[in-house]
Amino acid sequence: MAERRALLIVNPISGTSRKEGLEEKVVSYLGLHGIEVTPRRTTCAGDATRLAREGVEEGFDMVIAAGGDGTVNETANALCDTGTAFGIIPCGSGNGLARHLGIPVDIRAALEIIAEGRTELCDHGVVNGLNFFCTFGMGFDATVSHKFAESKHRGKLTYISNTFREYISYKPDEYVITANGRVITDRAFVVAVCNASQYGNNAYIAPQASITDGLLDVTIIHYGNLLSTALVGLDLMSGSIDHNMLIHTFRARSLSIERKNSGAVHVDGEPMEMGTSLSIECMPSSLRIFTPRADTPIRPLLTPIMSMMNDIGYTLRNVFGKNLDK
Repeated sequence: MAERRALLIVNPISGTSRKEGLEEKVVSYLGLHGIEVTPRRTTCAGDATRLAREGVEEGFDMVIAAGGDGTVNETANALCDTGTAFGIIPCGSGNGLARHLGIPVDIRAALEIIAEGRTELCDHGVVNGLNFFCTFGMGFDATVSHKFAESKHRGKLTYISNTFREYISYKPDEYVITANGRVITDRAFVVAVCNASQYGNNAYIAPQASITDGLLDVTIIHYGNLLSTALVGLDLMSGSIDHNMLIHTFRARSLSIERKNSGAVHVDGEPMEMGTSLSIECMPSSLRIFTPRADTPIRPLLTPIMSMMNDIGYTLRNVFGKNLDK
């Protein structure tokens, strides 16, 4: 049986996980399963898309991204509608798409999934010509992400500080959303359009979202007082946000959003700016991804706790030296 060929794209600076020796580990492990791996590293924004496109042109059977949500987005951009299988080794700080797909935040466990060879045809979304594979959003969270990206100092304390500072002065925009033959006019705190269930870090903005149903899940968070908004945050982390009184959710194949002011948005966690008119569409069955499952129903509280325990287990295994070769 001829060896399959894989292109490995590594972002050496993404996230917080250490990547020393990662290429060697991937080459060694997948080599034992009949997969010949060619590693290449990114050096600047857009590199992963370029490298993945070259991989398709060179006839690789699969392209594997080792990095965070930005690297995953860039790589997937080049693989849509090509038939080339996409593997994910989550090494970022959020890992939203990987977590939705049940891909563990652990090198060996992620490689086991690729070696098993099970793939699913998954959807992706497009907003004003830009692809997203996890979530697209605007409103308060996009503003905080934008301010955080501009901060000289990073880390959780900076993010929390920015969140409270922005909340005090934040004024919700007015949105006109057209979908499914209906028009919704709303002064919203957050509008999120989701292909997958979470932003990353087990923050479930659309717990019922499916990545294979040909539909996008839209979550609108209405503006509330400090207490009710804090409760939305708790529901976000427990996987029960769709039961919150401030939340309105629906599904659509396509939608348009008009807002009074141009400004901050986020695309798969990456902050950027867009105009006042937004056209969004789901592109069904466009990307073949290695995954143990495409969708699993979220069980409020239980699913986030189990995911957190798994993360702790993988971390302990790595700390105590149970490396890839054992």
